[in-house]
Order: sequence, then structure tokens, then C-alpha cells
Amino acid sequence: MAGNGVFVDIIEGDVFKYYSEGEWKKSASGKSVAIINPTTRKTQYKVQACTQEEVNKVMEVAKAAQKSWAKTPLWKRAELLHKAAAILKEHKAPIAECLVKEIAKPAKDAVTEVVRSGDLVSYTAEEGVRILGEGKFLVSDSFPGNERTKYCLTSKIPLGVILAIPPFNYPVNLAVSKIAPALIAGNSLVLKPPTQGAVACLHMVHCFHLAGFPKGLISCVTGKGSEIGDFLTMHPGVHCISFTGGDTGVAISKKAGMIPLQMELGGKDACIVLEDADLDLAAGSIVKGGFSYSGQRCTAVKVVLVMESVADTLVEKVNAKVAKLTVGPPEDDCDITPVVSESSANFIEGLVMDAKQKNATFCQQYKREGNLIWPLLLDNVRPDMRIAWEEPFGPVLPVIRINSVEEGIHHCNASNFGLQGCVFTKDINKAILISDAMETGTVQINSAPARGPDHFPFQGIKDSGIGSQGITNSINMMTKVKTTVINLPTPSYTMG
Repeated sequence: MAGNGVFVDIIEGDVFKYYSEGEWKKSASGKSVAIINPTTRKTQYKVQACTQEEVNKVMEVAKAAQKSWAKTPLWKRAELLHKAAAILKEHKAPIAECLVKEIAKPAKDAVTEVVRSGDLVSYTAEEGVRILGEGKFLVSDSFPGNERTKYCLTSKIPLGVILAIPPFNYPVNLAVSKIAPALIAGNSLVLKPPTQGAVACLHMVHCFHLAGFPKGLISCVTGKGSEIGDFLTMHPGVHCISFTGGDTGVAISKKAGMIPLQMELGGKDACIVLEDADLDLAAGSIVKGGFSYSGQRCTAVKVVLVMESVADTLVEKVNAKVAKLTVGPPEDDCDITPVVSESSANFIEGLVMDAKQKNATFCQQYKREGNLIWPLLLDNVRPDMRIAWEEPFGPVLPVIRINSVEEGIHHCNASNFGLQGCVFTKDINKAILISDAMETGTVQINSAPARGPDHFPFQGIKDSGIGSQGITNSINMMTKVKTTVINLPTPSYTMG
């Protein structure tokens, strides 16, 4: 399983190595970073604590490797990506095991993440061949005042070295969503995985290694953010940063300088439920959207805004479904598993206690054991409560009762976040009007927010991010336009 079989090279003793120049290495620091199992709250794994000198070397190698990779035929890049995807799916079990132990992801969902990641890599290979295999041909006489004396050829070329920083909650899927577009476009890739989820990332990187990518093209450095975090994001060798996470992204964007940024920084996804909604559909979507993976998803339903006339019925239906959620360890495939860290659990508890002090209605008794928090629906939440605005990233969901659609839209738009939102109604005209009014990157109609399918555009506005993700958008974002203009001595007209 983890660290065994084909993965035996990535660990020495009890410390996993980092990846550079096509080799698995120990850091010269002699130090390691502990990864705490959220369920046992004990050290599960250790990874290398890389130094700034090692980061410099990785960047130097990545720059050199990218130059030759950019000359690799597009079909060959795609072929290697397909091979990596197959290896990744073949070894889904040990990678899923890491996800269970590092981030307490339910076992079944952990396997699904790895398989989905393989599918994403294959789709990216196919899409990249289509997108990058064609350019544009322009002629000058389409603009006033010009004869046809210029032919303009445009194509997409790689940016250079891409720095990819995925989050803990989907460390494999959100890593390959950055790696695959970068590679098909002709870039090299430096991956800085999250601490919780780092070992799953290292196993995933080894699958790319086994596929036979050129040495130095892919690197994976682990370590303390305080030591190499800013050093990586401000490194002059980086030509683009793709980051998924929280507030750290705002700081990165201020320091990064004039390079393209692709950032998704969380949300407070609002669910608006109208009087004519299918309440059974809404309740099911709210529970799935709000509580799957213990609410630790950027696109989780974070606040329910329901019309007062149907609020009692909706809350009753949601409560009935919450009562059926299983709570316990991820190995048992429970619906609610421990949140990722003690600090996360403490933050969530702070939001709950604030709501209690301000007289929110607790639909269940608040219960916590270590990092495990039982699912909790809070009714009659008011705008003066922290939970109305802050992202808990846990299994706690507030319900705010509204008296008009405008009130719901106002609350949604007053948030500093703008990732996704959803609206439940049988009136398509209302759905479109509300969707247009909601200041979010995506609005789901009659379904909970979701990132996928992975080829759909995915973006946030305001504090939820910069740029757009999704396979096609990521490929385009990790390239730049190159133009060649042919100047003719006399105007030329085809079949003139």
C-alpha cells in the first residue's frame, strides 16, 4: 500500500522524499514535517522539509527542462499524459489510503477522487491536442485603411514554469487540474502540496514519474510554508501561479508581481429556496451540498436563504435527512468524518458558540469529540451572527429566513465571497432573473453548488478568486499568444 510496491522509492525510513530532477531525494536540511491523522490526532506520515537552496535548484532545472519539452510534439505530450492517467487509476488504492489517513476523506470518496483525477488527465490530453493544434489566420484588409498586404498567424505558446499549490481537501484532483494543463501546453511544473495531503500528492507525482516524463519537467517540494512559502511564490523563476485555498491566496496575489494568476479562494455559497420549489429536491441537495466531506468543500452550501412561508417545512425535511447521516472514522465510509485539524475544529466551534450566544435555533445538539463534529443545522440565524458570513469549512449549516427574493439576493451579494450559489424554483424565468442578479462565478439551478464536471468553467469573483479554471480555461490561461506577421510587397487576394 502507501510507500510500498512501485512506490517504495519515494520513502526512506519513515520520511517520504521530495521529487527533483526525476529522482526522489532527501533534503539537506535533515528535518521533516509531521502530518497528523485527523482521526487519531497522531503523526501518520513525515515529509521532507526542503530548503530555499533546494527550491532554487528545482527552479533552475524546471527552466531548462521546459525549453526542451516545448519542442516535444503535441501528440507525444498527450501520449505521456494518457499513460500517467492509466498508471494513476491503476494505483488508486494506495493513493486513496493516504487520503483517508491524511485528510479523513471517506474511503469510497477517496477512491473516487483518484479515478476522477485520472479521467481529468486524459481529457486534458485530448482537449490540449485540439486547442493547441490550431491557430488563427488573419488578413489586414478587414480593418479600415488597409490593403491585403499582411498575413497574421497566431498560435499559443507555453508560459514557462508553472507553480501549482493545491489545497488539503482535494489534494490529488486539484493538483492534476493544474499539472495536466500545464504539461500539455508545454510548460514545466513545480508542485507545492499542502501539508495535509502531501503524501497522496507524492504518490500521484510518482505515477507521472513512472509514465516517463523528462527529468526536471515535474518537481514536487514539501516543507514548511514559513520557510519556502513566500520564497516559492515570489521566486523570479516562476511564470504563473495556480493556487487553490483560502486567505493565503490574497497575500500571494499582492506579492507575486506581473505574472498570470489563477486563484480560487473559497466561498460562502448561498442557497435560495423559493415558495414554489420542490422542497424534497431542495432538502436532499442542501444536505448533500452542505454536509458531504463534512462541509470541507469550497462549493459546499454555506448558507440557506429560504422564504418564510416554506421555511418550517424545508427545515423539517432537512433535519430528517441530517438524522440519517453516519458519523465516525473515514475507514468506515461515514458521511461525517473528523475535520482536518484541531485548529479547524476550534474555529468551527467558535462560530457555533457565537450563534448560540445570539439565540440561533439548534436543530441538533452540538456535539464534538476531538476533530469530529456532528452535523448541525442552525435555524433562525440572523445577519449579526458570524456564521451568517464566515466560511466554517465544517458540518455546520445556517438557515436564514427571508421575506422576499430581493432580501435573499441582497444577503448573497453582501458577502465578500462570490464563488457559487444556487436557487430552487420551478419557475425558469425567476431562476434566470435570480441567477443574473447573484454576484457569483456560477449559479446552479435546482442543484447544489459543485466544481465539476471538471471541463466546466469554474471561477469566483470578489474574494473568491482570480481567473477561471476548468480544463479548457486552464490550458488557455497557461499559454500566451504568439503572432507572426508576413508582410507582402503587393496586396494579395485569393482567386482575385
